[in-house]
Amino acid sequence: MINILTASEMQRIDRVTTERYGVPSLTLMENAGTGVVEFLLERFSPLRERRITILCGRGNNGGDGLVVARLLRSQGIHPRVLLFAHPESLKGDAAANYQQLALTGAPEVVPDAGTWNYVKPSLAGTTLLVDALLGTGLSKPLQGFLLEVVRDVNSGFPGAPRVAVDLPSGIFADTGELGGEWIHADASVTFTAPKRAHIFPPACKNVGEWRVHEIGTPKEALENDPELFLSLVGREDLAWLTIPRKIDGHKGLYGHVLVLAGSLGKTGAAAMAAKSALRAGAGLVTVATPRSALPLVASHGMELMTEALPETENGSLSLQGLEEGRLDRLVDGKSILAVGPGVGNLPETAEFVRRAVNRYALPLVLDADGLNAFAGRMNEMETDGRIRVLTPHPGEMARLAGCSTTEIQKRRVDIAREFAQRYQVCLVLKGARSLVASPGGQVAVNPTGNPGMATGGTGDCLTGLIAGLLAQHPDRSLIEAVAAAVYLHGLAGDLAARKRGETSMIAGDLLEAIPEAFLAIQDNAKVENG
Repeated sequence: MINILTASEMQRIDRVTTERYGVPSLTLMENAGTGVVEFLLERFSPLRERRITILCGRGNNGGDGLVVARLLRSQGIHPRVLLFAHPESLKGDAAANYQQLALTGAPEVVPDAGTWNYVKPSLAGTTLLVDALLGTGLSKPLQGFLLEVVRDVNSGFPGAPRVAVDLPSGIFADTGELGGEWIHADASVTFTAPKRAHIFPPACKNVGEWRVHEIGTPKEALENDPELFLSLVGREDLAWLTIPRKIDGHKGLYGHVLVLAGSLGKTGAAAMAAKSALRAGAGLVTVATPRSALPLVASHGMELMTEALPETENGSLSLQGLEEGRLDRLVDGKSILAVGPGVGNLPETAEFVRRAVNRYALPLVLDADGLNAFAGRMNEMETDGRIRVLTPHPGEMARLAGCSTTEIQKRRVDIAREFAQRYQVCLVLKGARSLVASPGGQVAVNPTGNPGMATGGTGDCLTGLIAGLLAQHPDRSLIEAVAAAVYLHGLAGDLAARKRGETSMIAGDLLEAIPEAFLAIQDNAKVENG
């Protein structure tokens, strides 16, 4: 997994790189500019045939742009360079790079709106624009002179690609929010690690294609920083799933998942979770479901084992299943318990879920109405070092955390992390860029998935995938195994959408695409290994 940084974290890492590891900050800026030039040469050559305009601000982002200009000039390429500040206002490395560039010709100074309006018409022939105005330095929406510049950049230069240095000017680096107006970039070249705005919506849809360029920061500077907790899951992080099974392997080696799910009228949810656990590679899967629901659950798959439990008058799970010891016998010998899909929300069933969750030390995945059973009652969940994986969507998360869905969506990372640490659970907060938060405070961000997955049953598939992987890989770190399941789930959704389209895709399409998702991981591992 690769780190995802805030602007302040990036500043701290740069400072540590210089102070502790002896890499001069001027070298870091030089390497940043080199990375942008390499991208331009790769993507837009021959650059000599393009009319390039570089917009530089007064800070370090502008300093990066000045490096880009100097390096291009050294290759016989002569971009138009505009500095949106008085040269004497530049400081540190930006000032040093201004002096170096001035040796081959000083940039044009555009300190105010009047000068910009005078210069702007002469830029009409630009065919490639580099945005080095602000980068990650924005703390409030653009206004005044720079707002006018950004608007003119967006409305002018038809057909000219726009490449942002680090981050398009006008986007907030730390929140993924858009600052009212922002440069509409076709690509962004960022440094050391992506920033939150590259990853999270809505900003991630407005940064264009993004690339990370290493500028000399040692890996140890990131690995040894105890304050870094957010990371992005990559396909290479799932390579462990491609390890071949033992030649003498048997179903008993790959775990036995007990799915406690379903009710009359909601048998599909139980079957989806169970079949996904099998598709994940679990050796055995048993569905324990209300007696009247059992025939329908069994009809969904010949591979499923089923067990009938006592039911209420409405055909949902009854407390009798616990009082008679029936469930105790079923849990014996199982690897993991998946609870919640389709169980309904009757008070008696909710009490059944709460008691079952606390009764068994078995690793457990809790979803759907299983989560709703703990709404406003999370203090009743007993963890005591047990593995508890909760998989809420934003509405369920709001009920668990006792706040609004709007607040959840606004503070997804912070709320997920605080909740996982407070209650010592592994939390999967579903949605665009699903999050996996560990009890220890680490948060993994999933890049796969699409809006077509917003359809009934896809969450049940995720429950089964998590349970299936945890059953097979009990020695794998919890966040790693759960993040792998979430990644596979989103990848299967992407593959299904490619075939069916986002609008017409249903959960069954995702379920059928799980094997293809595993094969894609295998193919990627082969490429990585040469």
